[in-house]
Amino acid sequence: MRRLRQLWYAVTYLVWLAWQVPVQSMKLARDVLTPGLEVSPSIIEFPLRARSTFETAAIESSITITPGTLTLGIAEATPDHPRSLFVHFLYAHTHEGAIAELEAMETRLLRATRGCSEEGIEES
Repeated sequence: MRRLRQLWYAVTYLVWLAWQVPVQSMKLARDVLTPGLEVSPSIIEFPLRARSTFETAAIESSITITPGTLTLGIAEATPDHPRSLFVHFLYAHTHEGAIAELEAMETRLLRATRGCSEEGIEES
């Protein structure tokens, strides 16, 4: 049953990500083709809940494939700080909003890789 749930989360994550790419592409195209830019570029440090190399690589790739975001680098974990990604946002109108978008993406990914609900992600 757990594997079936994990498969379901993986499929829904891939469908969600496949939807985000054209949605964000249209947002970017509209901004480029209309007068005035709505960009609010920012570089955000995003502390990861991802533990494995696979989870880290998957979240990095998911961020980078989404138009308007780019993973710039990674800071390895220290005893008092989790592993973090540095992400360039083209549309980071607020720091909290950018972090919330990244957390939502990571939560979806971790459900797919760990096969558990949102509540179980923190405990896994």
